[in-house]
Amino acid sequence: MSRNAALLRDAGWHVNDKRVERLWRREGLKVPMKKPKKGRLWLNDGSCVRLRPEYRNHVWSYDFVHCRTDDGRAFRTLNIIDEHSRECLSIRVDRKLNSGNVIDALSDLFILRGVPSFIRSDNGPEFVA
Repeated sequence: MSRNAALLRDAGWHVNDKRVERLWRREGLKVPMKKPKKGRLWLNDGSCVRLRPEYRNHVWSYDFVHCRTDDGRAFRTLNIIDEHSRECLSIRVDRKLNSGNVIDALSDLFILRGVPSFIRSDNGPEFVA
């Protein structure tokens, strides 16, 4: 909501974020949810919350990215990266990607590069059965 309030302030209006939010709700518009702050990967004292990658093939991560073409049709990309080197190991693009595609992509990489010590996923809504 602060973006809309900032645009109004740039246009010369004297409003704050909460007032803009109240007006949106009163007019029946959908008010965007506040995004939670992103947590740190590790704490300041050096203790690990999540595993820190220490060498190549130590920790791999994979996730899906959803996009649309100019004609409005959806497609997904499966991105697999090595967290230590930040190297993109694989990108699979298709209209529909499922768990079988994840297994195929990972097994191909296991053959080419060896098995990593750990694999990290965000466990987002696409992984809920």
